[in-house]
Amino acid sequence: MKDLKNKTVWITGASDGIGKELAIQLAALGAKIILTARSTDKLNAVKDTLKGTGHIVYPMDLLKVADIPKGVEEVLNQAGSIDVLINNAGISQRSLAKDTAIEVDRKIMELDYFAVVALTKGVLPQMLKRKSGHIVSISSVAGKFGPPMRSAYCGAKHAVIGFMDSLRAEVHNDNIKVLNVTPGSVKTNISVNALEGDGKKHNVTDPLIANGLPVEYCVKQIIKGIQKDTSELLIADTKTKMAVYLRRFFPNQLFKLMTRMQAT
Repeated sequence: MKDLKNKTVWITGASDGIGKELAIQLAALGAKIILTARSTDKLNAVKDTLKGTGHIVYPMDLLKVADIPKGVEEVLNQAGSIDVLINNAGISQRSLAKDTAIEVDRKIMELDYFAVVALTKGVLPQMLKRKSGHIVSISSVAGKFGPPMRSAYCGAKHAVIGFMDSLRAEVHNDNIKVLNVTPGSVKTNISVNALEGDGKKHNVTDPLIANGLPVEYCVKQIIKGIQKDTSELLIADTKTKMAVYLRRFFPNQLFKLMTRMQAT
């Protein structure tokens, strides 16, 4: 999908961070954007910054997974079809597994995995019918290896990668592309919004996030990945990339390194 002009792109988690920047850069390329997050006011503020016309604000609480099929139906009634679905909405974690209430594990899995699956399944039939479409999931390097204080988050992100890898094989002959994006640390509010073990917001920007990659750079790489029909895209600094490669080829060495990693 080299030319994104006039393509309809649905972005979740579009009120902030990577989702917001995706909307800005894709609109600049001529795409028509469907913006989804919980806050109507924030989404309208993002819409007001976008180039072009025909953009749609559709607020939705993706934690209410049972409501997603109805939401998909309403969006399709407005937009007609979805060319690109970008599953970006999600929440992270900052707590030890032993201190994390199971309700927190479930909440993270509900948003970071089940909502992604439900939305993808909702959009997929019209893509299959048209023999065209692109499904992009913003996973994380946490879906490749497990640092401390991220057990629920890592579990959900591993699950997303597994689901999408299987889906890619299933829809290949239907001309539908599937891209897993695995960013490392990016300068967003992810750690501020992360959940602690009791479900409260962390409200702290981690040093790794504060010194992470610029969100503008990350989004440029994602868009290039979409245009080039890339199947998996790792966007990270050299140290994080090395950790991913260690996990694949020398897992025991990485596991030892993880035990020495300072938990934040």
